[in-house]
Amino acid sequence: MTATPKLAHVVFQTSNPGGMRDWYCSVLDGHVVFQNDSLCFITYDEEHHRIALLTPPVPLERKTPTTAAAHHTAFTFEHLDDLLARYEQLRDKGITPAVSIAHGVTTSMYYQDPDGNFVEMQIDNFADPDEATGYMNGPEYSADAVGPAFDPEELLTARRAGASVEELIHRSWALQSALPDPMLVLSGAA
Repeated sequence: MTATPKLAHVVFQTSNPGGMRDWYCSVLDGHVVFQNDSLCFITYDEEHHRIALLTPPVPLERKTPTTAAAHHTAFTFEHLDDLLARYEQLRDKGITPAVSIAHGVTTSMYYQDPDGNFVEMQIDNFADPDEATGYMNGPEYSADAVGPAFDPEELLTARRAGASVEELIHRSWALQSALPDPMLVLSGAA
């Protein structure tokens, strides 16, 4: 059996290196490790770089909803309170989610960077990967693999009012908001 690799970093090609650098440093609470005219390396943990920005010597067009490309990168927090704290920190800097979704398997907030790439900030709703897989093979997930959208301000308010994590991570809580289909945002149709 071979060793299992771990994800080391993600590289984005951009013609907006300053905006992308500042956005990723804010969203990930990261810092620049190295930067020159064509490369920028950003980290937020013990790895020497997690996000890299490559600026080619030719102008690039911004990603469109009909561009074939990677859809998003995702970052996981340990606890709902950590996710909400990052939401507040970013909201106070004017960075808000394009859509937030109660996937069931995760509770997720999707942001868009200056080039239009999605970044998912999430928590896993199951402590064990086998439980998550079991949920994904169950009837609720089969009926709607994406899940309903939710308002992150309502989530924050409910948590501050004493609602439990267990209550807030269930789709039934998010369904109370009756927000539009989140796929409209994720697919670029909204």
